[in-house]
Amino acid sequence: MKTMLRIRMSTHDAHYGGNLVDGARILGLFGDAATELLIRNDGDEGLFRAYEKVDFLAPVFAGDFLEVEAVILEQGNTSRKMEFKCFKVIEPRTDISDSACDVLDNKILTTHAIGTCIVPKDKQRNE
Repeated sequence: MKTMLRIRMSTHDAHYGGNLVDGARILGLFGDAATELLIRNDGDEGLFRAYEKVDFLAPVFAGDFLEVEAVILEQGNTSRKMEFKCFKVIEPRTDISDSACDVLDNKILTTHAIGTCIVPKDKQRNE
């Protein structure tokens, strides 16, 4: 099972000079994707427990359009192991004008992570 969110980063999301968005914002989006995935899979939001791995691979800036993907890799009795990917799909072209953007021919992987969520007792599997 897989979910996908698409969102545009705004100047409100920028945390550092040059309109750079901090990695915590991307991790928040991963949490949103995990929530949707758990609702679709288990009928409950569950709780995010831990990240095993997080790699920040390319910068994200205000004005970028992102696609966030989440997929369940493993389902245990009480937990779900998930993989998360964040891709930049559109980026601003402020060198042309304040409103110009490029749709990228090839998505740019900005962030990759593996994490685990726990499901409530009433949704746990007794296999």
